[in-house]
Amino acid sequence: MSDATLAYPPLPEGAVRRIGVGWWGLLCAVLTEGALFGYLLFSFLYYSVQLDPAWIPVRYPSLKLALPNTIILLLSSVCVWWGERGVREGRRGRQLLGIAAGLLLGMVFIGIQLKEWHDKPFSLRSGLFGSLFFTITGFHMAHVGAGVIALALILLWSALGYFDRRRNAPVLIAAMYWHFVDAVWLAVFTVLYLTPYLW
Repeated sequence: MSDATLAYPPLPEGAVRRIGVGWWGLLCAVLTEGALFGYLLFSFLYYSVQLDPAWIPVRYPSLKLALPNTIILLLSSVCVWWGERGVREGRRGRQLLGIAAGLLLGMVFIGIQLKEWHDKPFSLRSGLFGSLFFTITGFHMAHVGAGVIALALILLWSALGYFDRRRNAPVLIAAMYWHFVDAVWLAVFTVLYLTPYLW
C-alpha cells in the first residue's frame, strides 16, 4: 500500500462575495415580504377609496412622532451603509461605528413607535382602520426587530474580527436587509400618514 495522500485545497470558511446562498435566500425573503407589505398597503388604499372618510378615526394622522421616526430610520440606513463601506475598504473602526450607530438608531425607532402606539386614540380592536394600522405597523416593527438582532450579531462578530475586506458577505447581506426595512417604512409612512391629507 502506498502512503501517498491527496492534497486538496482548504475548504472556504464562508461566502467570499455577496452572491452566495445567503444572498439568494435574502432576495427570496425580501420579495416575499415585499409582496405581503404590498397586499397590506393595497388593502388600506382600497378601503380608503371605497369607504367614507369617516372610516378613519383621526382625519389627519399626527406626524409629530412619525416624521422624526422616519428621519431616524433613514439616518440608520446611512450609518449601516457607512459601516458596510468600512468593511469593504478594510477599515474596521468605521465598520464598527457605522453598524453600532445603525443598531442604536433602530432601537430608538422601535421605542418611538411603541410610544406612538400607546398614544393612539384607537386600538387594534376599535375597527377596520385600527386593525389595518396596527397590523401594518406591527408587521414592520417585527421586521425592524429582526434587523436589530441581525445588526447586533454583525456588530459582535465584527468586534471579534470575523470579517475583512474579502470575507464580508454576512455584513453585506444584513445591510441589504436593513435597507429593505427602511424602504418598506417609506411606503408605510406615505400610505398611512401622508395619503389621508390628500383626500
